Amino acid sequence: MNNQTLFPLYGKDKQADAPQASQVETPTHARRVYIETYGCQMNVSDSELMAGILMQSGHQTVSVLDDADVVLVNTCAIRENAETKVINRLTQLNHHKRRHPDLIIGVCGCMAQHLRDKLIDAAPYVDLVMGPDAYRDLPIALDSLARGVESHVSMTDRDPFVGLRLDKSEDYADIAPIRKEGIRAWLTIQRGCDKMCTFCIVPFVRGRERSLPLKLLVEDVEKLVDQGFKEVVLLGQTVNSYHDNDADFGDLLYAIGDVDGLERVRFTSPHPADATDSMIDAMANSPSVCKHLHLPLQSGSTEVLERMRRTYTAAEYRDLVSKLRERVPDIAITTDVIVGFCGETDAEFQQTYEMMADIRYDSAFMFKYSEREGTLAHKALPDDVPETVKGERLKQIIGLQEKISAEINTATVGDTVTVLVEGESRRDADKYHGKSDGFKTAVFPKADSKIGDVVNVRVERTTAHTLIGQIV
Repeated sequence: MNNQTLFPLYGKDKQADAPQASQVETPTHARRVYIETYGCQMNVSDSELMAGILMQSGHQTVSVLDDADVVLVNTCAIRENAETKVINRLTQLNHHKRRHPDLIIGVCGCMAQHLRDKLIDAAPYVDLVMGPDAYRDLPIALDSLARGVESHVSMTDRDPFVGLRLDKSEDYADIAPIRKEGIRAWLTIQRGCDKMCTFCIVPFVRGRERSLPLKLLVEDVEKLVDQGFKEVVLLGQTVNSYHDNDADFGDLLYAIGDVDGLERVRFTSPHPADATDSMIDAMANSPSVCKHLHLPLQSGSTEVLERMRRTYTAAEYRDLVSKLRERVPDIAITTDVIVGFCGETDAEFQQTYEMMADIRYDSAFMFKYSEREGTLAHKALPDDVPETVKGERLKQIIGLQEKISAEINTATVGDTVTVLVEGESRRDADKYHGKSDGFKTAVFPKADSKIGDVVNVRVERTTAHTLIGQIV
């Protein structure tokens, strides 16, 4: 892509000279910004980061679209349907813009990085396209675009502001995110990915791995506890590949777990190949580290795993699960599974089905393989499994997992589980909902509890997805 031809505001030869956002203390044209977030927890964390950058530079975030001068859509590129949803949303925002012609529309995040010029073709009314490593330039972008608006320069006469350069040194360590009030906070400890799985676009839209300093992260958690957060979720594309000099992910879990006043530490998503003994030790021995692990499988066939470049075999994955269950009793294990990957045979799918039946996950995210332009699989492997076959295979594993989840939950009837109260039940104002240590949703009468409390709930009945009981 030739950025200088398409997007002349900052061409390749000029972007290095662009001023940093930290240099802009008060914007010439302060704006009210509405941020919409699509995708994973990392995107939620990035939206909080963008809010911090904007508010630090004098802009204001708002919670109602009609109050906004700027709409930023923070996007996901993992699956095609996520991008379709964003394009549809941009179409709706364009109708809104016709009624409010000075509105600035921006697309940020992974989809902006992935689609680039295709996004401008699909949504030419977009004023701003910015990837995950360029958020420091948001104040500069809004100031530049606002000058165009106030000078009555029409969109057809100006080019969108584009920031798509990946920066292997950018970790936003000095930026304080603006988080919503609540009991759970997202904390990004590592950005980027070096794994290069053939089905995944993440390394191409988020760049290489880099970790934040352990000392800084512990200080961040101490501040979060002071702000009233009870649980911290550590985020990274391959979160357990974290390292800071000689400190690894297990060291980080121990250090954060020791923070006074913190009830729980969770993390997502780890990679099986980086599930070290130190990580498992921290899960087993640190009282604050939850006994729940989301451990992506993707396929139960070693041959498919090789085509995916997952860097572990099916046997190694089984051995890891056995070790986890031996050293962390009562651990809840959840997973991701893809069916219909390039070349997947009936026998290879059956290996996945049998793996799920043997391991008996507490729950799973299950998907049909969707070819993503720009991935290694798109370049080198044919997407040759018919959609009807993919659909049938997905139906089979969903049925299997629903049965297993229901059985696992039913076995907890009569048990007492520890639950962190998160909020009011959507269906019953007299009840609260919360998560158990194993990340199961529990619903129970409020009694004398309040949001943020840790309560003991005796399980009286269950569904495949929920524990229902009473505080004891």
